[in-house]
Amino acid sequence: MINLNANVSSVMPVGNSGSAGANNGKTAGAGSGFADAVKAVGQQISKVDGLQQTADVSIQDLLSGKNEDLTSVVSAAAKADMSFKLLVGVRNKLIEAYKQTMSMPL
Repeated sequence: MINLNANVSSVMPVGNSGSAGANNGKTAGAGSGFADAVKAVGQQISKVDGLQQTADVSIQDLLSGKNEDLTSVVSAAAKADMSFKLLVGVRNKLIEAYKQTMSMPL
């Protein structure tokens, strides 16, 4: 499983109210964009996990007889499956980009 550090802070404040090109005396390095990307990936992983848990609960409710609506159960399972496949696709693209970056000559 992937462990992400959610306490990664960016160089520039998130709510920067200055103009688009102003740095307010701080230099934004490549780390600020990376930190934002890590945070976004972490949020998406949490959303996918939540969808999977919702699908699991709806399946358990169907099996226990609490819910008789098969359509909502199939819909929740399909949504969780599609979200997971998309997340795996993004992960694969990130890994491929990492490999390409590491193989670049200096």
